[in-house]
Amino acid sequence: MERRTLGSDKVGDEARAVVAKFHRDLVEEVARAVASKPVVVVGMAQNPVVKKARAFLDVEGIEYTYLEYGSYLSQWRRRLAIKLWAGFPTFPMVFMDGVLLGGHSELVALKASGRLPKRS
Repeated sequence: MERRTLGSDKVGDEARAVVAKFHRDLVEEVARAVASKPVVVVGMAQNPVVKKARAFLDVEGIEYTYLEYGSYLSQWRRRLAIKLWAGFPTFPMVFMDGVLLGGHSELVALKASGRLPKRS
């Protein structure tokens, strides 16, 4: 199912400029990691679902690069920029070979269906 987004013709130039600049440095940092590392997990401190996803990858023997940005009350605006960029509403965000797989629930579903990509 394709995610519904506001058409670019429905976003004014001023609004587009705000989004383009919104924590651009952080978005570029994450984008570079996703483009250059085989597996990247983007998360936040104190989030038990992030810990579950990392533990899942550990059990599966999948090595990953972990990027952590703040906790529940810190750096939420910066994390919002990552959500806008990725189009995914929660953390963790797990990327494999440049593709956003989702979070912990999606990893579990991929494994159950036999579609979890193998990595060593």
